[in-house]
Amino acid sequence: MTTTSRVAQTAPPAGRNTPTSASAKAQTFRSRNRIDPTYYWMIVPVLALFAFFITLPALVGVFFSLTNYAGYGDWKFIGLSNYVNIFKDPAVLQSYIFTLVFALTTTVVVNIVALAIALGLNAKITWRTGIRTVFFIPMVLSALIVSFVFNYLFSNTLPVLAERFGVTPLATSILANENLAWLAIVLVTVWQAAPGATIIYLAGLQSVPSEVYEAADLDGAGSFRQFLSLTLPLILGYLVINVILGFKGFLGTYEIIVGLTGGGPGMATQSVAMRIFSGFTGGDYSYQMANAVIYFLITLLISVIQLRLIQRRGVSL
Repeated sequence: MTTTSRVAQTAPPAGRNTPTSASAKAQTFRSRNRIDPTYYWMIVPVLALFAFFITLPALVGVFFSLTNYAGYGDWKFIGLSNYVNIFKDPAVLQSYIFTLVFALTTTVVVNIVALAIALGLNAKITWRTGIRTVFFIPMVLSALIVSFVFNYLFSNTLPVLAERFGVTPLATSILANENLAWLAIVLVTVWQAAPGATIIYLAGLQSVPSEVYEAADLDGAGSFRQFLSLTLPLILGYLVINVILGFKGFLGTYEIIVGLTGGGPGMATQSVAMRIFSGFTGGDYSYQMANAVIYFLITLLISVIQLRLIQRRGVSL
């Protein structure tokens, strides 16, 4: 028998895998698709805590929004009556208008101020580290404490100074003025929120290569032209992050309004969050829970629209 014939007899049939190679492939496939048990030890407790403290209370709230529950005592199902009445309530509508206008205005002002500060802190200036520390102090202070401090300034210090210098419109507390109280809330919110946005902008500015600006200098581009054509497009992703996080946070504003105006004068500065929380302790639990469900859906819709716009513009976060 020739060598060729012996090889042909011992070789496996074409198109078939040997048992050894097949089992090796199966073992490799199982090892690649096997999930490390550590993953379950990390994710299961988190999911359980999230379900217990977030999902379950939310479902209970949705359930009671379909009842006449006052927060205590007996209750009965009333269907969608709470939701229908909310759309007919002018006070609720006014709180939604104030909250949306406040969130839009504050988001714009915070990003303008934070970007300007970031550009200044990113420059080669003396005592840059110390100055950064001073600018970031408001971020670590309690919003309620900050609002009480500014309440005193707006109600006492500012009117005295305005009267001394003859600024009549500011001689009385702007917190008692229905047309100006919301501006005080915007000012204090910007003062506290700008440092957080500044940190994000600083990270974006420091990620831009210096060679880009050197090339722009050689081409004769000025500082303003470099900002519009180079800096702004290169940090667009960071701008989007600040807009999304800021707008979402300002929609739920509560502490600063409580400390400054308490929702007044009248109901001129009452946010949706304030109205919802007041219902929980004022015997209006189910009605304000329905309000909370509607507000959650509106916030969710706004978030989805923001994400769609980001995906359409191709901004990478």
